Amino acid sequence: MTTAIGTDRAETRHELASTAYDLLVIGGGILGTSVTWMAAQAGLRVAMVDAGDFAGATSSASSKLVHGGLRYLQTGNVKLVAENHRERRALAGDIAPHLVKPLTFLVPIYKGGPHGAAKLGAGVFLYSALSVFGDGMGKVITPHQALAKVPALRTEGLRAAAVYGDHQMNDSRVAVMTVRAAVDAGATVLNHAEVVGLRKTGGSVTGADLRDRLDGTEFGVSARLVLNATGPWVDHLRRLEDPDAAPSIRLSKGAHLVLRRHEPWKAALTTPIDKYRVSFAIPWEDHLLLGTTDEPYEGDPAAVRPTEADIAQILDEAGHSVHDSQVRRDDITYAFAGLRVLPGGPGQVTAAKRETVLTRGSGGMLSVAGGKWTTYRHIGKYVLDILAHLPGRPLGDDLADILPAVPLPGLASPDAVAMRLWTDRDPGMRMDPLIARHLATHYGSIAFDLARLIREDPALGERIHPDGPDIWAQAIYARDHEWAATVDDVVRRRTTLTVRGLDTPEIRARISGLLA
Repeated sequence: MTTAIGTDRAETRHELASTAYDLLVIGGGILGTSVTWMAAQAGLRVAMVDAGDFAGATSSASSKLVHGGLRYLQTGNVKLVAENHRERRALAGDIAPHLVKPLTFLVPIYKGGPHGAAKLGAGVFLYSALSVFGDGMGKVITPHQALAKVPALRTEGLRAAAVYGDHQMNDSRVAVMTVRAAVDAGATVLNHAEVVGLRKTGGSVTGADLRDRLDGTEFGVSARLVLNATGPWVDHLRRLEDPDAAPSIRLSKGAHLVLRRHEPWKAALTTPIDKYRVSFAIPWEDHLLLGTTDEPYEGDPAAVRPTEADIAQILDEAGHSVHDSQVRRDDITYAFAGLRVLPGGPGQVTAAKRETVLTRGSGGMLSVAGGKWTTYRHIGKYVLDILAHLPGRPLGDDLADILPAVPLPGLASPDAVAMRLWTDRDPGMRMDPLIARHLATHYGSIAFDLARLIREDPALGERIHPDGPDIWAQAIYARDHEWAATVDDVVRRRTTLTVRGLDTPEIRARISGLLA
């Protein structure tokens, strides 16, 4: 089978080294991919590189939510919530309805808890009003009604539950689709390509020297403007530009756990732990996602891991509202941690503003940090607007207007895609409905490309592991069309094998063989 345009590494390196770019984006997380996508839509020659995989660090360690941010109401930030809701509705309606799906949330109200029913009832009503009641009306329900939605809910001392609507997604899949959208719009991208130095012309940063981490090849990229979007590594790159650059950010660690689920949940839980912090218990990928923590982190960003203390804290906090039988250590299939990038300064990380930090260095490199999935398109447009109006106009004078709602590749109704995948074959040969549903909600209409692979080679329709819905066609497709170059790229971010605890040594070895 032929390799897709843009996924042949040697070809991409040659293109990067021989093109004069308007913009080089270093870092392929939420911010980098969004700015790259927007810049390509605006008609710029843009390149994006990442030392690891796209969204391989913080951006795939989120709570998997596309949400208005109920807790921002607590701090009085009504404007932010309304903005978040607008973007959330755009993603779920026009941009990525195949990847972003609605989810009901309950806030259990216990005797002696930090918030009473009247306050929470008013809060969820305001929250739904700010989304123009697009997800129904926030209200308060009885313990009995709450239990029907979440059978694992603790009922001791439960007085009521507040209900509101939000959305969820698989962040890794949204990231891959956004990279794909950027490439469709004309961007050149390469993962596993590490910056080893910055290129300077007359004191100005005009590109970067890179090393391919897979085979050691060294090459360079020239650009009129360089954007440092390396998240937790943002200050490391700023010091390559100027050894005396003062720190601009600080880091907060957020850990999550994925557990096997013993019965279906019809809603997620947002449990207040104290006046400001909440604990999430979210049905996700047929499992339960628990989190998160929020504590200062000073170590090497590459070494961030969930600790024993994190695991104990998350299980304990989930236990405020979830029965012990559903928060057992034995049921953990995966634990992960990521770093929030917060503005530098004093005070607790839990109170620090979640905002985008922008700085321009002595060599003209622009550094940006602090993105989130819900508003990632909005942040990408905001950063591009700043780049377009920098003193001296390094990007030139004329950028095209970006269309208001360019969808991500694969835009389709997941229900329609699943139905077609299931009915497209003879009855005896039909795709398992669970696999059809899985492909539809992770690829949208691109799932038909995977179905074609299976028609050519029926073995690719087999499950990679009998206990999960991922199939071998996904691994081949990830290699040939989605820049998957390492086993982790496939098992962690192009499929759901790792989160389900199904990436056995045998499976990893087979995937390694496919990639070789």
